[in-house]
Amino acid sequence: MQHAKRGGNILQKRSINTLLFDMDNTLFDLVNAKIEACKAVTARLDAGDAEDLFSYFLRRQGGFDDPENIRDFMLDHSCYDRGLFWECTSLYREIQTRNLTPYPGVEQTLALLASSGFRLGIVTDAWLVDATTRLEATGLSPFFNHVVTHEMTGAHKPSSLPFLLALVRLNATARETLLVGDSPRRDIAPAGILGMYTVYARYGDRFSHPKSDGGADHAIDSFPELLPILEPGGRNAKAARQATLS
Repeated sequence: MQHAKRGGNILQKRSINTLLFDMDNTLFDLVNAKIEACKAVTARLDAGDAEDLFSYFLRRQGGFDDPENIRDFMLDHSCYDRGLFWECTSLYREIQTRNLTPYPGVEQTLALLASSGFRLGIVTDAWLVDATTRLEATGLSPFFNHVVTHEMTGAHKPSSLPFLLALVRLNATARETLLVGDSPRRDIAPAGILGMYTVYARYGDRFSHPKSDGGADHAIDSFPELLPILEPGGRNAKAARQATLS
């Protein structure tokens, strides 16, 4: 069920024509893909377990995509070897990419939005090479007009810089833009400060509470629930249900 803090008529008055999306865990489940990759690496090393290795990627001092996390894990488990490290890094990336699949209804919903004339963009903390790999692996790349990645601004969310660059690239104003993301702190808060309409992808936040709105104008529990939000009159409600079932 969606939760609305503002009436649908307010959204209609804003003339939303641009949609910005976070990528990881909003369009597809990156966490599950990483856990599968960690299983493959720890099996190859015969050391630790997937949960143990995954915890290294969650540390503040290491980036969520930094392969040096694998090196640190190997050093801590007394199994570091340079050649084996590069082998495990390659294995990790291969298995992670192989396990990336869009959430139910994502492709169908994006196709409907694109065909309806919405400008679609992504704002992600990932590097361009990683973002490109993931979007191509999931088949989602053709839907987006622009993708703003970390190196384009040098700033991580919740900085407003990536969002501002996305607006410039898409020739949009904050008032006519809707942002969809799974992080209240890194997605919803900065977009809201800039004046965007915000949608909390609660389904992608593993730490969310069932009734939390994440501080957003709306919260959704499946990607196709975007459709009735964008057209509160309801003619997209059927399409949303069909996209979920597809």
